[in-house]
Amino acid sequence: MIAWTLVFHVIGLVFWLGSLLVVTHVLAIHSEEPSLEARAALGRLETKLLRGLAHPGAAIMVITGVILIFLEPGVLRQHWLQAKLVLVVILIALDLRVTFRARRFQAGLVEMTRAECMGLHGAIALVFSLILILVILKPFRLATPAAQVGSTERAGQRNGILASSRLRPGIERETHITARDSARADLERHVMISL
Repeated sequence: MIAWTLVFHVIGLVFWLGSLLVVTHVLAIHSEEPSLEARAALGRLETKLLRGLAHPGAAIMVITGVILIFLEPGVLRQHWLQAKLVLVVILIALDLRVTFRARRFQAGLVEMTRAECMGLHGAIALVFSLILILVILKPFRLATPAAQVGSTERAGQRNGILASSRLRPGIERETHITARDSARADLERHVMISL
């Protein structure tokens, strides 16, 4: 279940952020376009991208994110995830700003400059980059018993091999990674390879 939820989480990410980046770029072109026909066509394109891809993608991403947290509630203690969630809130605020500014711009109530549009574009790209860094590198990770095991044993555990580790001198512990953990590690490796 976790693997499929992660797949849909990434699909939501592609739709949401890809569309937001395209919309901000189209808005920059729209802001400098002198032709009324072209401006109207660009306005329709912006609306279709926001309503048809960006917002459904955001909904998919938020829903699957909540499901992932529900499936593994202990992950909420991880500082990297807490930082990611703050960045997601900032990304939602940027999305709302783009949406409301685009609507008012299309209605002729406000003027947007290319610099404003590209500033929004850059801010969205920066927040996305920071989220990606947090998810891949997982800085600020809390130490867990598995993290304290030696690197050779950790590699064996990731591959589903029965490994033993010394907790205290003279006391041995057998550790076996479950199929779910192994499948998740495989998915994480595939996602990192595809990035």
